[in-house]
Amino acid sequence: MFWRGDVVDIYQREFLALRDRLHAAEQESLKRSKELNLVLEEIKRALSEKQALRDINRTWSSLSDETKLKLWNITNKNVLHLPTIFHHLPHLLSKENSLQPAVHVGQGRTGVSVVMGIPSVKREVHSYLTDTLNSLISELTQQEKEDSVIVVLIAETDPQYTAGVAENIKNLFPKEIHSGLLEVISPSPHFYPDFSHLRESFGDPKERVRWRTKQNLDYCFLMMYAQSKGIYYVQLEDDIVAKPNYLSTMKNFALQQPSEEWMILEFSQLGFIGKMFKSLDLSLIVEFILMFYKDKPIDWLLDHILWVKVCNPEKDAKHCDRQKANLRIRFKPSLFQHVGTHSSLAGKIQKLKDKDFGKQALRKEHVNPPAEVSTSLKTYQHFTLEKAYLREDFFWAFTPTAGDFIRFRFFKPLRIERFFFRSGNIEHPEDKLFNTTVEVLPFDSLQSDKEALQEGRGAVVKYRRTADGYIQIGTAGSGVVKCCWL
Repeated sequence: MFWRGDVVDIYQREFLALRDRLHAAEQESLKRSKELNLVLEEIKRALSEKQALRDINRTWSSLSDETKLKLWNITNKNVLHLPTIFHHLPHLLSKENSLQPAVHVGQGRTGVSVVMGIPSVKREVHSYLTDTLNSLISELTQQEKEDSVIVVLIAETDPQYTAGVAENIKNLFPKEIHSGLLEVISPSPHFYPDFSHLRESFGDPKERVRWRTKQNLDYCFLMMYAQSKGIYYVQLEDDIVAKPNYLSTMKNFALQQPSEEWMILEFSQLGFIGKMFKSLDLSLIVEFILMFYKDKPIDWLLDHILWVKVCNPEKDAKHCDRQKANLRIRFKPSLFQHVGTHSSLAGKIQKLKDKDFGKQALRKEHVNPPAEVSTSLKTYQHFTLEKAYLREDFFWAFTPTAGDFIRFRFFKPLRIERFFFRSGNIEHPEDKLFNTTVEVLPFDSLQSDKEALQEGRGAVVKYRRTADGYIQIGTAGSGVVKCCWL
């Protein structure tokens, strides 16, 4: 006999089972829809390759490997289908544009030797991104600028924030954006999965597990975007400085390797800074990271890739280390130094320094004309303005306030053709002059009146004149002010 309560339980179980089957069918339908779209895209690509064919006898072997794989999957009903990114991130199937960058600034340059990837996230205290870009770009020769790409990934999904950062980079580096050297992207808000159900592991609290999990996906997005752009890919971070000639040094070191067996060339001993990969290896690396992105941090996963490739479980750890050393090769001295103290993980302070980097010059010397110098700023220790002007040291002072000045009084009149003021250095990147103007007091007031006007139709003011007779010729918004051929 069945009791009424038993019948209810049976119906409830059947209802739950039916709901689960419907959910599974819905997911399978989304997956099939996505796969059909991919199939259509591959057919279009195959047809376009066929159209481009000059030789009508073009053979199967001349098609790209990716196209051959997709066509093989389409035309062979019993073939074993290889896993894709959707097996590891099934939520991507629910949105058409989940793998398309939400922000894309740049020229889409390809065919270069080196691609540098910089993931950047919103930091609570201070952003080092523009300082990092200044350091990387300033150490490149013109030829290197034409044979490389720097890709900045703004790894956030807030459209207002990502648009603001992208616009700031466009304003600060217009030439680099226009030339194709610099690109800025951000992921689709649908790229990331739900992080609320991550399992805590290795003693890390939920927030740190979420941070390292998202970080793994950030690296994957950046690598997937960069893999078709160049021969080598270099992973960097957004709070570093670079040594002079760093790019040619990395490229030459890669070319000088006696074999192509290497997998990682390291140009810094810290974290995921200065790690070079062959672009051909990025697909394998991304797939491995995606398999375990929720389980371990990136540096452990990289080591596991090497272990899987060359280590023999029947041998000891020393033998394994020797084998991995053939795949992971270290260059000394380090070419990059970590300068950030405020981590991208909220509340974390890290004062990591690469001991193999060596001492970096904290100032660049310039030949200055004779002058009497003075300032209203309170000097810190022995770092006086006089020593800076005489090329003996740098100038360091306490925080300025409105109305403070630095004055250079030349002993005889000079015609200024160009000037350059830089504040801040790699050890103290936040000690900069902001909201600062450069003003000159002309010796010849009649001539200065002419030079303060723009030539052409009518009298247009070229430089603003202050109430006390000075002409404003420059402003510093980010610690640097310069102008050429006034």
